[in-house]
Amino acid sequence: MSHDHDDPRYPVRKTDAEWREQLNPTQYAIARQAATERAFTGQYWDHWDSNGHYRCVGCQTVLFSADSKFDAGCGWPSYWQAVDDGRIERIEDRSHGMVRVEVRCARCGSHLGHVFDDGPEPTGERFCINSAAIHFAPDDQNT
Repeated sequence: MSHDHDDPRYPVRKTDAEWREQLNPTQYAIARQAATERAFTGQYWDHWDSNGHYRCVGCQTVLFSADSKFDAGCGWPSYWQAVDDGRIERIEDRSHGMVRVEVRCARCGSHLGHVFDDGPEPTGERFCINSAAIHFAPDDQNT
């Protein structure tokens, strides 16, 4: 399920060639073609540094705080909330015979993963995110 790489809805727009140059093949497949990494294989599924933020691999937007990460047991990084709801776009996803809510970066349109309603309080949400769609930045790099 590929999406338009130069969609005018997103402030950060790049050509397909620019995305391919910036991202490695796994990041490109996930962020730009909505692929999914295998459970328990991504760089951040078992990453527990609590002092930092997770940024979009496409445009560096801060998306999730390490403080909102939790172990959902699913094999992907999971967060109970985004840093700011305006940074996440929610889209109904009817692929693979399921109805899910896809989440994308609202600045560049990169596919991040999905959000489910089986997370912990206070939100009850579980953002299930592909490691290849994000990168961790310690707080001293978030200025």
